[in-house]
Amino acid sequence: MKVASLINDLQYNESRPAIQVLMETETGKEIRIAFKEGQLMKEHKTPFPIVVEIFEGAIEFGVNGTIHHLKKGDLVALEGGIPHDLKALEISTVRLSLNKADSAKRVEDVAKNS
Repeated sequence: MKVASLINDLQYNESRPAIQVLMETETGKEIRIAFKEGQLMKEHKTPFPIVVEIFEGAIEFGVNGTIHHLKKGDLVALEGGIPHDLKALEISTVRLSLNKADSAKRVEDVAKNS
């Protein structure tokens, strides 16, 4: 059994979203992305399907140029290869579920380059 928390030890980065791998299992990775208001992750693609949960706050989630307003409790499933971006409308915590074959470093690089 593995246990992780989306709320414990929550830390924000002043200049970009803060990425933390919470858990890795045989099938996937669970990542927490902590946004301050206005922070963004520029348009990018993932090679594998993802699931995004808005755990706290509100996010503009852009997919192929269309903006979707997501709020606390919303879930999004997205196939690989689809361009998307995120912008925090307020302080927000996002849970990202990655395929085991995907890389947390890729997510960190997106945040660093946004």
